[in-house]
Amino acid sequence: MFSPEIFATVFGVIFIAELPDKTAVAALVLATRHRALPVFAGTASALIVQSLIAVAAGGLLALLPPRPVHIGAGLLFLVSAVSMWRSKEEEPEPADGEGEAGNAVEPSFASAFFKAFAVVFLAELGDLTQLGTAALAARFRSPVTVFAASALALCAVAALAVFLGNRLSRLINPRHVQRVAAVVFGVLGLGFVSGVI
Repeated sequence: MFSPEIFATVFGVIFIAELPDKTAVAALVLATRHRALPVFAGTASALIVQSLIAVAAGGLLALLPPRPVHIGAGLLFLVSAVSMWRSKEEEPEPADGEGEAGNAVEPSFASAFFKAFAVVFLAELGDLTQLGTAALAARFRSPVTVFAASALALCAVAALAVFLGNRLSRLINPRHVQRVAAVVFGVLGLGFVSGVI
């Protein structure tokens, strides 16, 4: 049964918890490199699946071993960082007068979607907001309401991050954005692998 009070509580808690989270940062960074729609679609899909897993698993989610998950996510971030850094070096210089269309060939929708999905799915696995969703589902015993509120909150943060990332890529030289994105992904990757994050 749907409860507006539970929905509002879960939405507020998850939205605020996700704002400074690494998955929001990942979505923002990806949106500086790829078109906004596939990044948002991939990010939102990953977050919806993670919300479903959290609600279905409930309190059992906390039993997953966090270190292997964090190391896997860290390695994915590091590989992405190296890929970003290297692709910058290989991009041809746009001719004078060419705008964004003059940059290197844009990855396909599917490529950007699956990259965003994989990065965000791994980053969110066992994350505070996922564990929080599981705890809220166990507490309120209203799985549909908790799932709807959590998924909507996560997607709202993802939309905000993608919007900001997309705007940054238009305001700042794409080569500088790509370099910063590679560094951010590298730092996140090292943080995951070392256990700092």
